[in-house]
Amino acid sequence: MNSTFFRSLPGNIFSGFVVSLIALPLSLGLAIASGVPPIAGVLASITGGIVVSFFGGSHLTITGAGNGLVLVILSAVTILGEGNLYEGYLYTLAAIICSGVLLFVFGVFRLGGLSNFFPSSVLQGMLAAIGIGIFTKQFFPMIGVIDVKGSIVDLILHIPSSILNIFSYRTFDELFPIIIGVISLVIMMVHPKIRNKYVKLIPAPMWIVVFAVALNYYYQGVLGVPFMKEDLLIKLPKNIFTELPRPNFGKIASSEFILIVFSITFVVSIETLLSIKAVDKLDPLKRRSNISKDLKAIGLANIISGFIGGLNVVTVIARSSVNVNNRGSNRAANFFHAFFLLLFIILFQKQISRIALPALAAILVFTGYKLAAPKNIIKSFKIGKEQGIIFLITLVFTLYTNLILGVFFGILATFLIHVIINKNLFLFTRNVLKPNVLMYEEEATGNYYISVKNFCSFLNINKLKNKLNQIPLEKHVIIDFSLCRFVDHTVMEELSDYNENIKRQGGSLEIIGLDFYVAQTGHPFALRKMPPVTKLGQKENPYLTKRQKDLDKLSTHLSWDYLPEGSSNLVKELDTFLYFKTKIINYKYNQIKSKNNTISFFDLSYSEGVFIAKDDQKTSFLLLYLKKKIPVFALDKEELFSNIYKLAGYKDINIKKYPDFSKHFFLRGEKRREIISFFQNEVVFFFESHPYYYVESNGDTLLIKQKNRLASAQEIKRMIAFGKELQSLLSKN
Repeated sequence: MNSTFFRSLPGNIFSGFVVSLIALPLSLGLAIASGVPPIAGVLASITGGIVVSFFGGSHLTITGAGNGLVLVILSAVTILGEGNLYEGYLYTLAAIICSGVLLFVFGVFRLGGLSNFFPSSVLQGMLAAIGIGIFTKQFFPMIGVIDVKGSIVDLILHIPSSILNIFSYRTFDELFPIIIGVISLVIMMVHPKIRNKYVKLIPAPMWIVVFAVALNYYYQGVLGVPFMKEDLLIKLPKNIFTELPRPNFGKIASSEFILIVFSITFVVSIETLLSIKAVDKLDPLKRRSNISKDLKAIGLANIISGFIGGLNVVTVIARSSVNVNNRGSNRAANFFHAFFLLLFIILFQKQISRIALPALAAILVFTGYKLAAPKNIIKSFKIGKEQGIIFLITLVFTLYTNLILGVFFGILATFLIHVIINKNLFLFTRNVLKPNVLMYEEEATGNYYISVKNFCSFLNINKLKNKLNQIPLEKHVIIDFSLCRFVDHTVMEELSDYNENIKRQGGSLEIIGLDFYVAQTGHPFALRKMPPVTKLGQKENPYLTKRQKDLDKLSTHLSWDYLPEGSSNLVKELDTFLYFKTKIINYKYNQIKSKNNTISFFDLSYSEGVFIAKDDQKTSFLLLYLKKKIPVFALDKEELFSNIYKLAGYKDINIKKYPDFSKHFFLRGEKRREIISFFQNEVVFFFESHPYYYVESNGDTLLIKQKNRLASAQEIKRMIAFGKELQSLLSKN
């Protein structure tokens, strides 16, 4: 255990450093957006990283200040302070501490399953409302306007006039904050689309920080003029650790204080549980988090953070995704992310104070937009009109009232819509408390059979999930809904997630009994009720694009088979490759395969990260099925980016006999001697004399990729020729 920990240490240190580059500007910006001192966000991330890394139950998550609490904390500071923001901040710290105690109790009594009672569309509507709130509140600081007050709806209505007002500005001093804000926003928008490896090394928020600080130094150091008005710059206390605020518990018995404590607890628990669930799907080691243990650690972190003046601590999905993609492998990455943040505020306090608020506001404007992007509401309506209505009801009530009431009305709307769709109130009221989920293991096959009776919705999905959690993930699971009259969208979405998880572990999920159900739309997550049938899965598209027609011609020329329609039957096979260990495979399509099934070309849709950090990719691959075993290895091009692999713990295997080959290729794998023995004369010469491809072996099969995009028709021909020649060479040797 210790040896494994120390072997993984370089990778976790590197991943923690990369995550800290994102966490620093986000923590500062989230604190400012919440109406509290900027340092409060950084203190929350430091506290969360240290405490949860020691006491948490998840492996790859990063903890710190999160997006979801911005509106709640801002509201708490305003309401409890009664006009005095600093006093409101002190009262809010007390509320954070009380919330931490509640979260700890939730963990002790294993109440993490409460999150299952919130319908999926309600949660999406809540997140969209939070996104609109962040976007609206931070739009004005992004254009240099600080003292704008009012409700979210009032501020939304004020945005058009503020934009028009910009055209009346005449001096450069008036326009300068807007220029910085807009440039920062453009960086956030453009950075995800850039594929240059060297640019991607530094996260977009840190590029913005570098840009803002460098501009400040240029104005003051080179031009000798003030950079910007003082109220548009970050303000940090001179003595961070000696000027810690004292939480004020003076309003602990008031109804406003109690409501805020429950609001904070609700959002922290939901954001944390959803993030843990999403990150577990990315774990290459396929580990499950101990949610109860994590809740206790999050609760403890919130108590400590509140006492030292920090914001709430939550599990943050975007930073956790970055951790996974940078080879973080255990909780040490979370610790080192906190360690580097601590170094930053100790060593670079002066530089942090030079960051312009419009730059940080632009980061949050982009984050808010991602949470509330129009595609989210469109997606809800595609699943079903009723899901779009639930989404909008939650969104509107949250914006006009508060988060708790918004979620309450969203849940109420979901229940009423389910009653209307089924035209039966008693289906739910009579059966909600009944033990309607039966599970047993079939002795003959070893399969697990689960039967669900009456209905399955957000009201009782926890019963189904409890049964599924008892089943080893390598088993075959059959879920029978034939005795069920109604299955809602939340259940269908949860089963899709479970299906992806169990496939990665070597198991499988089969759903039966839905053949006579009516789906509200053709979407696989649409709710279903008795009776006639919409089949789950993708239908073949009769209309081919030009590229698909070229592939069809190529397959005919090669006398191969062409399958344009999508399929997900490669997930288990591709999971054996290192390349896909931290990626979620969606589906393959445009497959060309030889008649003897020894070569297969296909386009693949897969994802890196999740939620607002999700990055969808479409890339072309070639699989070569070998007749004999070869060593497990990955062969990549040697370049500056390879040095990052080395920092992260990968070792380059250099072959002394072939210095040119070792100079131009980055070769890695665990069984060094076997790999060196494999890469001899003909194999080395083959790779040196052909165009560069990424090549990886899992022992039985070779995975080949040229570029991180779909290949053109000509590139496909060259890739297939490369594969056939390599396959021929290996069969001779």
